[in-house]
Amino acid sequence: MTHSILSRRALLLSGSAALAVAACSSAGADKKPPEAAADRDAYAGNEWRDLTADQWRERLSPAAFAVLRKEDTERAFTSPLENEKRDGTYHCAGCDLPLFSSAKKFDSGTGWPSFFDVMPGAVATSVDRKLIYTRTEYHCARCRGHQGHVFEDGPAPTGLRWCNNGVALSFKPA
Repeated sequence: MTHSILSRRALLLSGSAALAVAACSSAGADKKPPEAAADRDAYAGNEWRDLTADQWRERLSPAAFAVLRKEDTERAFTSPLENEKRDGTYHCAGCDLPLFSSAKKFDSGTGWPSFFDVMPGAVATSVDRKLIYTRTEYHCARCRGHQGHVFEDGPAPTGLRWCNNGVALSFKPA
């Protein structure tokens, strides 16, 4: 009896984890976002890229360090920024670079703050092959802190969904 309860619990937990990954891993992820969003050299040689892991740990909360510097993912529906509705700007929690305007935010239903466009030159993209399929990962262009992944299932006019970890952002009201 105990064995079957544990097996059912393990099955349910693994199914929940798979759904969470799928929510931030939709179809169309193999297509690339606009190249204008991938300008890595605009911030070459800045002081943010010279910080050591220990210096980042001093500046960031453990959760923000895990996401921004170790490319972790926060649990869905845990960020207060998911429900932020005020006008303002979302900045990189690592270096304070403005990344998104609140005018480009939308409710994707995935549990992470989502946007249909980024500030020009604010992010750089790379290929992420950590899962079975390829995704497009994006980082802050200035400090290279991991933000999230971009998918081609967003609303008009871009059709993109920039799925961001809330802990990797700070919000500044207008």
